Amino acid sequence: MLRAAALRSVRAVRPQTLRPAYHTLPRRYQSSQPNPDKHASAKKAAQELADNLQRDWDAKVIDYAQLLPKTRSPSPESYLIDVREPDEVIQGMIPSAVNLPLSVLANSLHLHSDAFKAQHGFEKPSKSQEITFYCRSGVRSTSACDVAKRNGYTNILNYKGSWLEWVEKGGEKSK
Repeated sequence: MLRAAALRSVRAVRPQTLRPAYHTLPRRYQSSQPNPDKHASAKKAAQELADNLQRDWDAKVIDYAQLLPKTRSPSPESYLIDVREPDEVIQGMIPSAVNLPLSVLANSLHLHSDAFKAQHGFEKPSKSQEITFYCRSGVRSTSACDVAKRNGYTNILNYKGSWLEWVEKGGEKSK
């Protein structure tokens, strides 16, 4: 008897519980979704910032013919900086160049002028002076341009042909 009563109560309740419950579910409105215009402008700003940082690698590239006059009549308003390590510089340097290894470049650009001169033996370039970087094959000189640009230097040139091209084209060597 008890069993029959339980069955009847289940049958009575069952049709109601099987009804679709979509009308009782909480509805989610798009209020917590990101504002597409707000995020689009933030994304665009972030992309512009990334593009500006990428442009740091875009220092003006000069070739052998453009560098040659700079070595024959050096100017105190411009620097030719060899970013190779001292053990590589033993092979020789492009005339009028000074050595400032890439491994110490970033830290050196933060030094006070007196400390810079004491450490490297030449005056620290000003932020607006023309600086031409070169290395052995052009990879480190590109990195040096980036480091200089990120440290506020604005007149940067990259001799990508670097030491290998200089020697190949018969350029003079200084020691």
